[in-house]
Amino acid sequence: MWVLVLFDLPTETKKERKAATKFREYLLGDGFAMFQYSIYIRHCASVENASVHIKRVKTWIPETGKVCIMNITDKQFGEIQIFYGKKEKPTPPAPVQLELF
Repeated sequence: MWVLVLFDLPTETKKERKAATKFREYLLGDGFAMFQYSIYIRHCASVENASVHIKRVKTWIPETGKVCIMNITDKQFGEIQIFYGKKEKPTPPAPVQLELF
């Protein structure tokens, strides 16, 4: 399961820039990786784990701007077509799930 956070935050004032930067820092601190400038992704082992991270993200949403949160499966993520210019790049592999005994 993948959690995608897509956002469009205003950055016209110093306060808005600070809030947008803080939001990105929270995402990175919680294990999200930047997929594109305002799209961050995180792999989760289960729906329950994804819901924990979604609840956290909801607490960090700034006062202004638009934030969307989406869950997709590993299969759906694997079917993403990524292009850099005209050249297609392979979809990044899913992280390996560690097992602890």
